[in-house]
Amino acid sequence: MASETTQMVEIWTDGGCKPNPGPGGWAAVLKYGDVEKELSGGDPATTNNRMELMAAISALEALKRPCKVVLHTDSEYVRNGISRWINGWVRNNWRNAAKDPVANMELWQRLLAAAKPHQVEWRWVRGHAGDPMNERADRLATEARRRLG
Repeated sequence: MASETTQMVEIWTDGGCKPNPGPGGWAAVLKYGDVEKELSGGDPATTNNRMELMAAISALEALKRPCKVVLHTDSEYVRNGISRWINGWVRNNWRNAAKDPVANMELWQRLLAAAKPHQVEWRWVRGHAGDPMNERADRLATEARRRLG
């Protein structure tokens, strides 16, 4: 019998604003076997980076048990932040290399907590380059932003 942590979930996320800063939307598409789930939301006054973070946070928070996750993001900010920079930020009490407070610290802390129970592989995918699931997440995020008016 497979353990609970062997469940593989693939996630595609996207977020954005128009203009930046301005009204923004985020979205995630989760795929577990043949089951797919779409999530989306928005904020009337935000930034691209915050929406990219919210997409990943919301997707990981939606998981009900520990899973192996492959999270596809077209945001180098999210991918580099969580896989390269975050350990230094934590070690330096949430200060960046310039000793300034880390931008979007509360969202990075929330992402770190959301990822903790899972085995997450963070994969960067080039945005607007024809990846069907990335394009789907982009459409959902754009729709969420437009719903804000």
